[in-house]
Amino acid sequence: MQELLSEIETTLEPSLPNPYLNMSLHLIQSHLDGRLVTPTSMIAASGVPYATATRKLAEMREAGLIHQRPRSKTGKSFSLHPTRQMLANWSLIADRIRRIAQSSLRDHGVADRGTEYYFGDSYMPGQAQIEPPRVLSAPLKLAGGVRILVHGDPTFMVMDNLKRQFEQIVGTKISQRAFSIDRLREEALRNAARPTSRYDLIAVDLPWVGEFAEKGVLQPLDAVMDIARLDPGDFHTAGWRAAHWDGRPYGVPSQTTPELFFYRRDLFAEAGIEPPRTTAAVLEAARHFHDPLRGRYGIAWNAARGTALGHTVMMTFADFGQPIVDLPEVAGGYDADHLAEGGAMPTIDTPRGLEAAEYLMALLEYSPSDILSMSWYERVRPYAAGRVPMAYGYTLLAPYFELDGSSPAQATTGYLPHPHGPSGVPLAPVGGYVLGIPGNLPDERVEAAVEALITFTSPQAQKLYVQNGSRTAPRYSVGADPEVRRLSTIFEAVDQMSWRDELQFWPRPPVPRICDIITICGEEFHDMLRGVVTPREALARAQSRAEDAIRSTG
Repeated sequence: MQELLSEIETTLEPSLPNPYLNMSLHLIQSHLDGRLVTPTSMIAASGVPYATATRKLAEMREAGLIHQRPRSKTGKSFSLHPTRQMLANWSLIADRIRRIAQSSLRDHGVADRGTEYYFGDSYMPGQAQIEPPRVLSAPLKLAGGVRILVHGDPTFMVMDNLKRQFEQIVGTKISQRAFSIDRLREEALRNAARPTSRYDLIAVDLPWVGEFAEKGVLQPLDAVMDIARLDPGDFHTAGWRAAHWDGRPYGVPSQTTPELFFYRRDLFAEAGIEPPRTTAAVLEAARHFHDPLRGRYGIAWNAARGTALGHTVMMTFADFGQPIVDLPEVAGGYDADHLAEGGAMPTIDTPRGLEAAEYLMALLEYSPSDILSMSWYERVRPYAAGRVPMAYGYTLLAPYFELDGSSPAQATTGYLPHPHGPSGVPLAPVGGYVLGIPGNLPDERVEAAVEALITFTSPQAQKLYVQNGSRTAPRYSVGADPEVRRLSTIFEAVDQMSWRDELQFWPRPPVPRICDIITICGEEFHDMLRGVVTPREALARAQSRAEDAIRSTG
């Protein structure tokens, strides 16, 4: 709009400026860029004399288009922000302009048929477009600003890149510290031991929820806020359930990122091979594509010692129909909602566990030579580079190839739930993080922390993360947004898996000692992959160590 107006004003002279439009454009653009807007800057952007601009600005405020937020205690200094009405109006006009342009270009045979608009399109289910985030009516009153502890993954890095915008929205400074997964847990536990929390919000990996709830690292959200304000029904069911312990929510899904099976649609089509739905089909496809002499390998996955391989073991067990701890079987899988009752013991050394271990040994034969040091990001790099046609990976890792124009996997990747073993069913094990409020956060900061939590996990914020590179969408409304859908097929794929009840969190159950079990499996099964022990020995040793870990804390 700004460029179009500039062309019109310089081409069709003489012309008169439109102060309403000029000030609206300035306000919207500044809001999206996270720049402060004052009455002085608005008047300067109007293009008309001071007195006229002042009068027009007052008319816009009276019309409910501009929100005035105090910048000082006296209220004499204030900033200007677009109201919900203005944001809605601009979202509407932006969509209409796009359609008008497409219609005009289509009349001349230019438009892409894949983006055509048809009558009734905007009335189709799931087509509601989410507006940009709007500023809080009053700035958050937090000494030193909002302090957040997060994981150093692409989604949280997107949040950090958008810090300036969100500082405008919440009206205060935002400080974010990022750690690797193991260091994040250590820092969260250290923080809980301090007299008062250094952070207002902390990111928590889903399997830690039970431990953090039991140890008081997090406080139950229903004790400090009205949960209805979060619109719980909008979250993917598995992601929302995984945020609970003993029936109470301890966090809000910030990113629901299931681990999927990535595969190259183009290569499979050329080879005439169906996408693998079973573990046997995975091995067959890996055998076909594996060609080390040409620098091509069958598949990439998490096999680095410790936490990375431990997660792989848990999810591979689930692929073969076996939870890593004793869970009651229910329709559609296993019940992980009542773990607070206790009694869940490790179930590693089992016949299905042996099938899972043998599958990992078989994968090893068709994996890159450095597979035993591959962890979260390393497994996606060879896939993005075109050296492997298949990889297990979380959706949050998809930007590594979806946003890389040089990657042969860009626009050629298909997304499937985990291929399953003989006793398993299609599953997309839910990963990701919730944002929670520390149990030792001073009372005077809790109310503002709640408002920040609602803001950072809102549909508007989640859509903004996606538009800036994230590939996680914890809410159905975000995955259904037409602008989000146009960015990647991964959102529709995940939504479909959720509706089919394939998104499950029981493969990574949040029992209090789960981190110990993960570490034990990551060590014992790494020895198995190195050939130090047999699969049966690895299972027996892991079972014994895991039982000792559980019994040591009763």
